[in-house]
Amino acid sequence: MEEIIERIKKVQHGFKPFDQEAIKIIDSHTAQECKKIALGLLHSEFYQVRCLSVFILGYLAVKDSTCLEILKNQAHSDKSWQVQEIIAKAFDQYCKDNGYDNSLGEIEEWINDADPNVCRAVTEGLRIWTGRPYFKDNPKKAIDLISVNKSNSSEYLRKSTGNSLRDIAKKYPDLITAEISNWDLSIPEIAFTYSYVKKTK
Repeated sequence: MEEIIERIKKVQHGFKPFDQEAIKIIDSHTAQECKKIALGLLHSEFYQVRCLSVFILGYLAVKDSTCLEILKNQAHSDKSWQVQEIIAKAFDQYCKDNGYDNSLGEIEEWINDADPNVCRAVTEGLRIWTGRPYFKDNPKKAIDLISVNKSNSSEYLRKSTGNSLRDIAKKYPDLITAEISNWDLSIPEIAFTYSYVKKTK
């Protein structure tokens, strides 16, 4: 593991090397061993090492629900934007492995969490939502879920919300128009999100 750690600590751009190393670890160890490795790496001072840990936990989550809870706790506490991006990817990996329709309970729980990092992990992780199984056939459900955070106090979550809805608008403009036509734009937070939905560049 020391060799792997030293190698990934040197990564400065992109996330693919972390994912590749995580897959190698998953393929060469038992689930229990992988979890132990991930937990050992999770509190490293190096964000690259924590990214590796999060990728491993994402692959394990479908078979071990405690890994999903660990990911949520990490979203609450990790100050690295890079790690937050990987948590989003790890959550999507769980939904993919579990089935997006089977994961609706977890999706709703995370996207309604009090911590904007947890909510954003879902909003960003599942982009483009209507390209994902289940939501491809149920775009209105995706819109309803994403829109719950349109007035959230966190600007970066509202930005993610608006961008995610704009993604969907490219394929389902009428559904998005119907959704945002009911928004109260006198509320500054909602007006902010609306501006990102309607953004043209």
